[in-house]
Formats: sequence, structure tokens, C-alpha cells
Amino acid sequence: MKFMMLMQGTQSGWESMGTWAPADIQAHIGFMVNLAKELTKSGELVMAEGLDVPANAKIVRAQKANAPIVTDGPFAEAKEFLAGFWIVECSAQRVIEIAAKASTAPGKGGVPMGIAIEVRQVMSAPHVEG
Repeated sequence: MKFMMLMQGTQSGWESMGTWAPADIQAHIGFMVNLAKELTKSGELVMAEGLDVPANAKIVRAQKANAPIVTDGPFAEAKEFLAGFWIVECSAQRVIEIAAKASTAPGKGGVPMGIAIEVRQVMSAPHVEG
């Protein structure tokens, strides 16, 4: 089965990273890189990416494909945002183990952050006769 693990972030958490010592930032990034290497080695990693800050996000809506309405997003009042994601191929039990490990990424002073990781199965499209 394939699962998407969605890493949630908060604006205050993002802003607080500006107060981290360089060693703390390196430890956090190193943790994420090592997790990706571990999952690649085990054959479970399909894809993983961090995402740009919400201030640079765009929302696109359209009633016609050639007439998009583009606005800034997400909404300013949003307290949480999608910070990154992984797509893994493994069992339902294993994805929980992986998400728990990702949640413990070190933060300021090396303290585990307890990052919220949403886990959702990637579904196949139903067969449609064409």
C-alpha cells in the first residue's frame, strides 16, 4: 500500500526557527536527510519534499481551464500549513512507525518537536470504461 505522510507546521513554529542555533538547524535537516536515506535503503520511499513557506503559496480556481483566478494563499488566518510530505510504500502498521519517527525530528536545543504528521492512504482511481 502507498501512504502520504503530511507534515504540518505552524506560523509561530516557522518563525521560531529564526531563533535556533545553527547547530540545531543542521541537526533538524540532518535528521530529515537521514530519514529519507533510511527509507530509500529499505525500498519504502517513493518521494519526499519540503514545501515553500505559505507566504509564497498561490490558490488557483477556474471555471474554464484558460481563465484561472489566482490569489495568494493559504488564508492569513490559517494556523497550520503543509510544510512537507513523504510518499511511502509499506504496510499500515509500518507507516505509523515511520510517521512517529518523523514526528521526533529535533528542534531547538535538540528537543524532539512532536511534529503533527497526517497519514493518508494513496488510493487508486476506480476503473472507468472508456
